[in-house]
Amino acid sequence: MKKTTIFFVSALFSLVALTSCEDLLEEKNYGNPTVDSMMGSEENVVLLVGQAYADIKWLHDHWGYWGVASLTSDECVCPIRMPGEHWKDSYYWTRLNNHNWNWMGDAFKNIWNTTISGAVLCNKLLATLADAEESMKPEIYAQYVGELEVLRSYYYYMLFDCFGRIPYLEEFVDKTEPLMEPEQVWSHLVNCLERNAPNMAVVTDANRAANYGRVTQGFAYALLARLYLNAESFGCTPDNVSLADNKVHRNNFVTIQSTNDFYTNAVACCDMVINSNSYSIEDDWFANFKIDNSSSKENIFVIVENGNGEFDHRYIGSMSNKLRVPILTLHYSHQSVYSMVEKPWNGFAARPKFMERYSEKDLRGPGPIPPAAPEPPARPDKMTDAELAEYNKLLEKEYHGPLKEYAKTVQGYGTQSAKQWGWFIGPVFDKNGEIILDENKIGSICRIEIASLEAANWYDGARCTKYEVDKAGQYQYAENDFVLMRYADVLWMKEEAILRGGQGTSGFSTTDFQKMLSRTMAYENNPKEAYAKEYPGVVSLQLDDILDERGREFAWECVRRRDLIRFGKFADNTYVDYVTAKDKYREWFPIPYSVLEKSKINEETGERYWKQNEGYQDI
Repeated sequence: MKKTTIFFVSALFSLVALTSCEDLLEEKNYGNPTVDSMMGSEENVVLLVGQAYADIKWLHDHWGYWGVASLTSDECVCPIRMPGEHWKDSYYWTRLNNHNWNWMGDAFKNIWNTTISGAVLCNKLLATLADAEESMKPEIYAQYVGELEVLRSYYYYMLFDCFGRIPYLEEFVDKTEPLMEPEQVWSHLVNCLERNAPNMAVVTDANRAANYGRVTQGFAYALLARLYLNAESFGCTPDNVSLADNKVHRNNFVTIQSTNDFYTNAVACCDMVINSNSYSIEDDWFANFKIDNSSSKENIFVIVENGNGEFDHRYIGSMSNKLRVPILTLHYSHQSVYSMVEKPWNGFAARPKFMERYSEKDLRGPGPIPPAAPEPPARPDKMTDAELAEYNKLLEKEYHGPLKEYAKTVQGYGTQSAKQWGWFIGPVFDKNGEIILDENKIGSICRIEIASLEAANWYDGARCTKYEVDKAGQYQYAENDFVLMRYADVLWMKEEAILRGGQGTSGFSTTDFQKMLSRTMAYENNPKEAYAKEYPGVVSLQLDDILDERGREFAWECVRRRDLIRFGKFADNTYVDYVTAKDKYREWFPIPYSVLEKSKINEETGERYWKQNEGYQDI
């Protein structure tokens, strides 16, 4: 949802977020008045710091972080659809789905470039604030330095989560050194967040709008909790991490002497968010994903969207600064019945095994499964015009009649459903109650099953509909603000950390936690009782059942890949359909060729400073 409280480009400063470290390091002449003289006004500081959010919008694209995080986990698949080999793209999506990606993937380059760009811009703006510190009130200076350092930590976190070894820098300098090892990156991120979190703005009802779309203290502690909870999955041990021994900003945390201490600190971080009283669980799960979801008190950090705004002309390859989840996933035929401006692309869907984790009573899932539809006769991949004409006659004779009869038995399913579900399956009906035929004269009936990864049908796979679809035709792209961090995640991270050995008091019986569970059964007469019956393993707090619950709760929200790695399920076919490569090294992605190619040479050794991650081809 477009907001007026956050600005990505300031006319006052003309400091734009460029796409390369080299460009950002060039000296600029900003003229008069000087930046130093303008820093006395907090309004100007807000505008200056707001520019640092420019690169956040790249994270939710399918050619960026969201794409690789989702497609490599068990929650998402993009099969090649026949006829027409839609989404083949030289098997790019297929390789992500079956874990056979290589170091040439475009998304890896996009992730590297955009997160580095965001982090470098944060460092540039920090240098600007440092130069003007004397003209600023100390508390204002500390707050906005904290905001920039926490935002920079998030850019680095996304890069770190993908590649492990990254070029982490906390100053605005042109400097090339060997890539920092994962445990070192983790330590720097934790130190930075612990140092800055106390200075961050605490969200209240009075300032919620002003802080919307910006990192706050709640976000800083939530991200810190995520780092502690995942420390072992990042390769961290009590012996290889290095945390500052500073009681000023570490008074809530214990020294890491055992692996349990990672989880104790995760609990402490979650408690900081919970005890702030800044956030609460929404009564309606879908409220977090509505077209106007800006009033959600559950969403901690979002990407602010403008569904009708212009593309950012700094786009890389096929990347976009627009949220396109509904377009990516819905069937082509949804355009007419939902009055969508853009024709959907009929691509991304749920892996079939992921759908097995939902009860039919769970509104986050696909709901009741309609009776199986009649199957059209097999269609050859290639046909002459004469053969196509014969095939169409066969359809008319053997398929269209049964399809019309089938439509009578499934009234109330699909687009006729009176209830909202998190995934779409079933028929796409026209206004007369007939099932819409697609361009191949096949009924538009989405199903959970997928024929195969490399030869799926146009109607295969459940489609994600948690983000409310604009059915009024007002927006070209999604106006819904994309959720990057939710309070629900904080509640679940705390419980898991305790189960893994962290010290703390469970919040499972609290009002917010119980609401979070029972709201998923809102269509039942007794939602709490229904949840306990459908998901008894979650109610008894069994770890593997919590993994399933996190999948249901946070599908397509950029957390599933790391969850699977933490639970040791990333290459487990009982979770992730179609995986053929089970190499441990694939828990990190390959550093892009274009990045390694530009790496500087160490004059002493004659070798490049930056080396490829283990298991992948180096240059």
